Amino acid sequence: MAFPAIAKESFLDNSKNIKTLPLPKSKQSSPPQIKPDSELEISSGTARLMTQELERLISRFETTLLTADALNSNINISTVEVIQEILRQPTITSKQNNKQVNKSQYGDAHRALYRARQGLKKFHSLIDRRYYNMAKAEWSSSKQALWDNYPVDRPVAQSEVRAMWLDRGTIVKAQSKEDLLPIFDRMAKAGINTVFFETVNSGYTIYPSKVAPQQNPLVKGWDPLAASITLAHERGIELHAWIWTFAAVNQRHNVILNLPRNYPGPLLSKHPDWAITDHEGSRFHYSSGKIFLDPANPQVQDYLSSLVTEIATNYKVDGIHLDYIRYPFQSPTGKITYGNGRASRDLFSKQTGFDPVNLYPEHPLWSEWTKFRIEQIDNFVAYTANNLRQLRPDLTLSTAVFPMPKRERLMKIQQHWETWVKKEWIDMLVPMTYAEDADALHILANPLLSEFNRGGKALLLPGIRLLNIPEVSAIDQMQLLRGMSTEGYALFAAENLSSDLTTIFNSTQGSITAESQQPLPHRQPFYTSLLRYQNLQKEWNFFLINNSQELSVATLEKWGEKADNLGQELQNLANEPSHKNLFSTQVALRSLRQQFPKWIEETNSVNVYQGQVWQNRLDTLDRLLDFGEKKVLNPNQAVLVE
Repeated sequence: MAFPAIAKESFLDNSKNIKTLPLPKSKQSSPPQIKPDSELEISSGTARLMTQELERLISRFETTLLTADALNSNINISTVEVIQEILRQPTITSKQNNKQVNKSQYGDAHRALYRARQGLKKFHSLIDRRYYNMAKAEWSSSKQALWDNYPVDRPVAQSEVRAMWLDRGTIVKAQSKEDLLPIFDRMAKAGINTVFFETVNSGYTIYPSKVAPQQNPLVKGWDPLAASITLAHERGIELHAWIWTFAAVNQRHNVILNLPRNYPGPLLSKHPDWAITDHEGSRFHYSSGKIFLDPANPQVQDYLSSLVTEIATNYKVDGIHLDYIRYPFQSPTGKITYGNGRASRDLFSKQTGFDPVNLYPEHPLWSEWTKFRIEQIDNFVAYTANNLRQLRPDLTLSTAVFPMPKRERLMKIQQHWETWVKKEWIDMLVPMTYAEDADALHILANPLLSEFNRGGKALLLPGIRLLNIPEVSAIDQMQLLRGMSTEGYALFAAENLSSDLTTIFNSTQGSITAESQQPLPHRQPFYTSLLRYQNLQKEWNFFLINNSQELSVATLEKWGEKADNLGQELQNLANEPSHKNLFSTQVALRSLRQQFPKWIEETNSVNVYQGQVWQNRLDTLDRLLDFGEKKVLNPNQAVLVE
């Protein structure tokens, strides 16, 4: 599928030294001859950044193409057998090797990849000769060739969580279960297997509640939650109740309901002392227009716990998804600070002898005040996890969080999700890594992986925001995440799932049906590990067939032996989950991971990015095995609140 030119060319638009030029005509035989001194110079720094951007796109494109080639081939999964076949033909010539590569069904994509590589070389040559306009045009043309031929019409997905937030706006537009039906049909066609259904928003429930003071007036008279659970399960989709935890009032929602902008909502109208304020007593947040509940208030904790219990016991939801599980943002200057609810002030005063309303960032007790607020959020997450494991141990607990650096996040919103992961309170972490392109997404998502690799048994689902990004950019971001050590992704939101995106997602990851029996990482982590590894072996085998002449016989044989051994151990574990089989699988995985970097180093055909992608996929297997130990082998382990 060909895409129109991407409107935003990051370095062409943002650099003060470069003007955006139209792409050259495809049939233009030779570029116009422009005098070098009439052009705006591309600085060495800008050239380096442009080079890196194009190189990263080339790498993602090439990795995606390899995945497509391998998945759509009938190649043998056994690496030993593939290598034996290779060794029986030890004199593969360069011409024969090229013939192997050309067996790919995707000639246009391979030609676009070659075109982009040559374009990058030409870009450098033109800069050296000071033909800057032509260099910019060549750079743009090379990128567009990749966008136009990105592998979006063939399967490239793996076993993963493919989540989507189903937003309140989309829900309330539907007036009945019948109106919701096409929404779920569209998500199922797009391959979405998990839905975060907006169940509690701005203090209102989407369902008729006996705990909350009022159901959302826009859905009065019917129960969208019950209807959506039925529609989701009929299609093989999980439905998780998405809850605004501590954000209880939203000025924007008041306007939608034709209420006064500063209406405190039905909950805080009844319990005004449940709210937190800034240091001057204002309840509405200065920028978001929301009012937050006081996490330190026992009555607030009881109310929210009752809501979660009501949803978990009265509805066959598959999970609970906590959003706004934090304090509101402190102002950048530190002049406006939040958290001063009546209960918080009383409790902190008892502990320290100091009223926090009089604190400011430079005060000696400010760090204690920050720690106090962090503990209130942590305690609620732990309590909720304990409560759900007693009520419904089958439920999955996830949290939507900010991907900011840890120190900044703790200071600004007191959201210490590292603790939730380490102490195994949550099953899935969903960072809102919203970005305009894959490069920006990588900057946000990559630091999260180091925390996950330190331990903890949770799954990672970075978020992608679909609003105002081209379809091909959405796929590029998804492919970036599939090449990282993640277990899936979450898309925001259903209202932005266009018909074009639905078609593309259907091609790349297929439809979801109740009969498809696709394993979900949080339900069948061992089986998911097996399927993911089999896909990885296919990629290795496809690569080895086309590049075996670069590796020694000893390396090939060792690779095959360890690769097939791990595959067999994963098969045994999937067939018979046990601590013994888990230990054997972990030993096999550790052995292969130790040798793998040496094998990659021996061949020149694996670029750095592809090698890292394969390493990341092995890392993901490690985390899936740990998660399986928690959920499959030790499902009744209690959550302890310290």
